[in-house]
Amino acid sequence: MHATAARRQVAELSRKLAARIDDLAADMARNTYDHIEFYRSTVVGPEDLRASMRLNVAYIIDHLADPESGAVDLSGPTETGRRRALQDAPLTEVLRAYRLGFRHFWDELLLEARKAGGSAPDALLDAASAIWELADTYSTTLTDAYRQTRAERMVETDRRRSALVAELIDGPSPNSETVWEVARILDFPFQGTFLVVTAEGVTPGEPPLPGLESRLRAVDVSSAWRAQPGSETGVLSCPQRGRVDAVLEAVRSVATSRVGVSPVYERLDRTGHALRYAQVAAESLPPGAVAVRQLDDTPLTELVMNNLETTQRAVHRILGGVLSLPEEDRTTLLATARAWLEAHGSATEAGRALYCHPNTVRYRMHRLEEFLRGPLEDPRIVAELSMALDAVGTFPALLELRRS
Repeated sequence: MHATAARRQVAELSRKLAARIDDLAADMARNTYDHIEFYRSTVVGPEDLRASMRLNVAYIIDHLADPESGAVDLSGPTETGRRRALQDAPLTEVLRAYRLGFRHFWDELLLEARKAGGSAPDALLDAASAIWELADTYSTTLTDAYRQTRAERMVETDRRRSALVAELIDGPSPNSETVWEVARILDFPFQGTFLVVTAEGVTPGEPPLPGLESRLRAVDVSSAWRAQPGSETGVLSCPQRGRVDAVLEAVRSVATSRVGVSPVYERLDRTGHALRYAQVAAESLPPGAVAVRQLDDTPLTELVMNNLETTQRAVHRILGGVLSLPEEDRTTLLATARAWLEAHGSATEAGRALYCHPNTVRYRMHRLEEFLRGPLEDPRIVAELSMALDAVGTFPALLELRRS
């Protein structure tokens, strides 16, 4: 059959379907509900689905009914793809509904061709490849619109969550949400088990903690992130304290730079305070290191964080002489002092911890005493030594000699 004649016959069949397009769309919607469970338990209501079916089939009919038509109008699948993406409908189910709709449309065309008789069925068969090619074009357009909309939503969501994290860190700005409202939007509790993680950015454009969010979801930990030049900061909500170790393990497994973790805190409005701990923890690691550090929430830690220069001056007044020794001697004396203090002044217990003879411990402690501001029998000297060792244990940078 001549191609032009065949197109005209298909156009006539399409016009017959146009006369009952409302019934056709309703049948297609019912068919979708009958065969796809998702559409029976979703936000895509019957009227929404029927209107979508009508819109798409109308564009198909208009295209087939005009043999001289040029480019296919893809407004229908574009709108459907965007709408279903905004409704969080699974793409696989949306495409399945599209295939069912096209099959129903084809069956109705075939029925009209058989009713018409004569050469109409042959004309329709001649046009079959073009019609199914149109179906593929519609499905591809729908998929592209769906994915683009999802991508846009992800960007918008990330920007929104980033802004909310900024409010938790910096405090609410005028006319912005309260911390309670921020918690609701992020789907966080206001009171719970929280951590702040901050990671140093090393390579521009590459996340310093690649794949962390999926690992956190695997242990039922929610997170919201704020990316800034040179760093990435996240607020993590754990279902219980028992998940903190799993979080730290997840962070260590993906770290590519210096990463600081705050102590656990229980109120979301303490996020800014917790961030300071995480930042100091990261900064206390050696430059260029790939490591994760979490600070303990102790009075001394907070005191040192708030008065780093004052603490450094105090450390150097207490340990100044020791810090001027060669590195090996300095390290040995400080390690011995820590073991001696942890052993409550017992040279025997300290020796066990250090794998050396008690007399070796006593010798080192006598040598250390020469650099202190008094004898170790004086409780004030012991207290000063304990404070200094705790401070440098938390902030190793305090050991660096101050430059005058």
